[in-house]
Amino acid sequence: MLTIKNINTYYGKVHALKNISLHLNKGEIVTLIGANGAGKTTMLNSISAVTPPSVGKILFEGQDLAGLGPDRIVKLGICQVPEGRQVFKPLSVEDNLELGAYLRYRGREGRGDIRKDLDDIYALFPRLRERRKQAAGTLSGGEQQMLAMGRALMARPKLLLLDEPSMGLAPLVVQEIFKVIEQLRRDRGTTVLLVEQNAKAALKMADRGYVIETGKVILEGIASELLENKEVQRAYLGKDKKEIWER
Repeated sequence: MLTIKNINTYYGKVHALKNISLHLNKGEIVTLIGANGAGKTTMLNSISAVTPPSVGKILFEGQDLAGLGPDRIVKLGICQVPEGRQVFKPLSVEDNLELGAYLRYRGREGRGDIRKDLDDIYALFPRLRERRKQAAGTLSGGEQQMLAMGRALMARPKLLLLDEPSMGLAPLVVQEIFKVIEQLRRDRGTTVLLVEQNAKAALKMADRGYVIETGKVILEGIASELLENKEVQRAYLGKDKKEIWER
C-alpha cells in the first residue's frame, strides 16, 4: 500500500531523515520505534506532506505523492493523528468530528453518510457520545485522544498515521486506545503506521517494526522478533518495566 524509497527530509539545514526506505502492506500495523528526536514524527509529517521530503519517493497505492498538499493526501486516504492531540478546544466534540469530514462535505457527500459515520465513532468511543455537546478543551487527555482519532476516522482513511497515542495517558486509557487500533484493523481493514513511546506495547500489537536512530533505519523486522532482540531490549524496551496491560 505504501512504499517509501530513500527519502531525505530537512528542517532548514537540519538533515532529519537520511535515505530512509520502508513499506506497509494493506491491513498491517507497523510501528516506528526510537529515541526522542530520532525522526519518527518527521517520517509521519513527510508522508502527510506537512514536511515533504526533498529527495526520494513516497508511493501510495502506486501513486507518487510528490507535489501534493496535505489536503490531497487526506483525500487519497491518508490521515494523521498528531502528537499532542491538537483538537479544536473551543469547539464541541461533535463539531470537531464533523471537521474531520470537511473534504467529504466539499464533495457534496450525503449528510446521511456522515451522520452514520458519526454514530460509528460514538460506538467506538462511547464517552464521546456522552460529551458530544461539550467543548473539546474541557475533556480529559484520554478523551481528547479519542476525539483526535475519531476526527481522523471521519475522513474514512485507508492508512492511519498515529503519533504517540499513549503519551501522558493512564494505563487503562491506553489499553482502551490500543484495543480500538486493533479493532480498526480487524473490522475495517485499516492500515496503521504507529509511532509509540511505549515500544514494548507497540511491538506486541504490531505485525512489523522499524527502529529509527538519528534519522536512519538501523533495524527492521517482524515485531515479535524485534521484541526478542537483545539490542532493542537494551535500548528501547526497558526489561525491568511491566507491559502496559499488566499494570
